[in-house]
Amino acid sequence: MKVISVVGYKKSGKTSVVSALVRNLSGFGKVGTIKQMGEQRLNPAETDTDGHFDAGADTVIGITGTEATGTEVASFSRDLNIEDVLDMLCDQGLDFALVEGFKESNLPKIVIGDLQGISNVVFRLPADIDMHEELTASLVGIALAQPDQYTLEALIKKARRNPAIRKAGAIGTFSGIVRELAGDERTSRLEFEKYEPEASKALDRIREELKQKEGILEVLIHHKTGVIKAGEDIVYIVVAAAHRAELFPALSEAIERLKVEAPIWKKEFTEKEEFWVHDRE
Repeated sequence: MKVISVVGYKKSGKTSVVSALVRNLSGFGKVGTIKQMGEQRLNPAETDTDGHFDAGADTVIGITGTEATGTEVASFSRDLNIEDVLDMLCDQGLDFALVEGFKESNLPKIVIGDLQGISNVVFRLPADIDMHEELTASLVGIALAQPDQYTLEALIKKARRNPAIRKAGAIGTFSGIVRELAGDERTSRLEFEKYEPEASKALDRIREELKQKEGILEVLIHHKTGVIKAGEDIVYIVVAAAHRAELFPALSEAIERLKVEAPIWKKEFTEKEEFWVHDRE
């Protein structure tokens, strides 16, 4: 799933930009949107959903519609952050997530006007936006160029969409996470950098070579970059195979080859120091 955020001052035209992107990106895949609502409440006081929260629920889901009108689902949560919601959209198999707002996040951003102090800016628009066809096409190109992000659930769904899955008898997964404790040493976070495009080429090569093995039908690998906190996910590997005897060796080989062949560098932050791991190996 490709993600991009549109930020700017109030009434700067963010919704117009997001709407134009939705209309055009829908031709490339499924699109979801997220809007930062400020202090507004989607579940006003003294409603049933508010009563459910008062009773102790963490998440409340409302379903409306009939057989004639279709079904609409609204989910409310007190504790979800932007990363949680993006993961939910990714789990649903969406191809694009367009975010309106959240200027403090580290998401790739299209900035409207002279808004300053914004990280990860990929494009700036003038305050008086004219969303003409050429500009819209440029923004669509920027959205399409963003790196994909995946959850484990999304990768499993992608593997299941492979026509060869009809021959599969098993799907196996590997999730690498940030180890917090190693002996007496405590790690707070890791930071990963990829040397592109060589890293992506290496992962594609590993996938394709593993798929040549007897009984291996699909191999998917996703390695995150940036800062990842203790306990959070680093890498996902999904293997679909005809039999479990073929699956587990391929899964093990995938992670071992990734660590050796892909130019992905890891910086570790402990309570005492920080260091690039490859400098000590």
